[in-house]
Amino acid sequence: MSSHAPAAGRRRFARPACLASAKVLRTEVLGGLVVGLALIPEAISFSVISGVSPSVGLFASFTMAVVISVVGGRPAMISAATGAVALVIGPVNREYGFGALVATVILGGLCQIVLGALGVAKLMRFVPRSVMVGFVNALAITIFLAQVPNLLHVPWPVYPLFAGGLVLMVLSPRITKAVPAPLVTIVVLTAVTLGAGISVPTVGDKGSLPSSLPVPGLPDVPFTLHTLTTLAPYALAFALVGLMESMMTAKLVDEITDSPSNKTRECVGQGIANIVTGLFGGMGGCAMIGQTMINVRSSGARTRLSTFLAGTFLMVLCVVLGPLVSDIPMAALVAVMVLVCVATFDWHSIRPTTLRRMPVGETAVMAVTVACVVATGNLAVGVVVGTLCAMAVFARRVSDHVHVSGVLDPEGGRVVYAVTGELFFGSVGDLTQRFDLRGDPQEVVVDLSGTRVWDASSVAALDALEARYAELGKRVEFTGLDASSAALHGRLAGQLGAGH
Repeated sequence: MSSHAPAAGRRRFARPACLASAKVLRTEVLGGLVVGLALIPEAISFSVISGVSPSVGLFASFTMAVVISVVGGRPAMISAATGAVALVIGPVNREYGFGALVATVILGGLCQIVLGALGVAKLMRFVPRSVMVGFVNALAITIFLAQVPNLLHVPWPVYPLFAGGLVLMVLSPRITKAVPAPLVTIVVLTAVTLGAGISVPTVGDKGSLPSSLPVPGLPDVPFTLHTLTTLAPYALAFALVGLMESMMTAKLVDEITDSPSNKTRECVGQGIANIVTGLFGGMGGCAMIGQTMINVRSSGARTRLSTFLAGTFLMVLCVVLGPLVSDIPMAALVAVMVLVCVATFDWHSIRPTTLRRMPVGETAVMAVTVACVVATGNLAVGVVVGTLCAMAVFARRVSDHVHVSGVLDPEGGRVVYAVTGELFFGSVGDLTQRFDLRGDPQEVVVDLSGTRVWDASSVAALDALEARYAELGKRVEFTGLDASSAALHGRLAGQLGAGH
């Protein structure tokens, strides 16, 4: 009997594993389907921003999602045509034509590969939490504001449909989680509008859907140095904006899924995806935070399969089921996106109890990040400005913790000063004023064991202190430096022109 026990045990555990795999597969497939549907009106809208045909944005979303699912570093993250990228390359299309736009996308992809290889992803660790919270909140606000035009100057049936969509999004997960709430909402509202013959704005009103697959080719531009120098600034801006949004989105998904991602691989993958997209005549793209939240948070997807299927379903829906997809009411997609906004926003960050406990500087950085993003419509601008503000707040806070205290030798021939805190450019501006230059005896000892010398400004300040004492005929001795501080001081002391 005992010889059969292990086999029985294996049979007992094999079945739940299969069920788990089937559940994961269903989640990934349905998540990809929901995102594919939601990508269609977004891609068409971003095409309008760039001044190109709707098919250009749809092709870009298809190739970006499919390629990044293979070469990207963050599973389940959705990359497609985005508003930030559209704002960068739109002027290229208006000033130099569509061929130049495609060339810019390809060149921007090359820049992303180079930046990824140089390790630009490592800069993400310098983005503080307050900026991250501001990024998330600004993102939710931006997505919400993008939905508002779809609720203005529309037939009155849009509003009950929208309200019904919100109810379905909230109640559907409580009834069953087998089918994602966004898919339930889209299917039910589409059936209602078609069955009742309700005339409301639909996906088809945003633009015509493509009827065939994209064909690869080279951009129609002269391959000259002049073309390169003209498009290079746009390509670099394209690369930086795309990588910034993608890295921030990847970091957010890392936190939601409690799993790490390969940021360097994601940077290089974004570049490869944009090169492929450009060769297929697409407008380029990057990570889409809104669609990623639908995939990861609303649908529960966690693997590359959902990303691949999102792009595949997008193209299949457009080419094969174009007429049916065109009949999806915009109210359904708006309801889905509004609930995504509510779920994305960090409500804890604006609670009165949180604001009272949080340092004022941290709250200010979060607010500045949100304000910059909402004002410019560019997430990358908000992150950069917010990070700079956070650095300034940190420098100000640290600079206030430098203290100087002096003890006079009992015999009166020497004074010992103890310096504590961090010495850097923001804390050494008034260092010499903290010493009694004229009242001190001939021998002065400055004990630096309680501090570290971080930069050339600190060394220059110590040189200036030594020079001021020398002018008064007094000698200064610096003691207690740690190894790195002593090495920096020894290398730069007397070489920076302090006191001259």
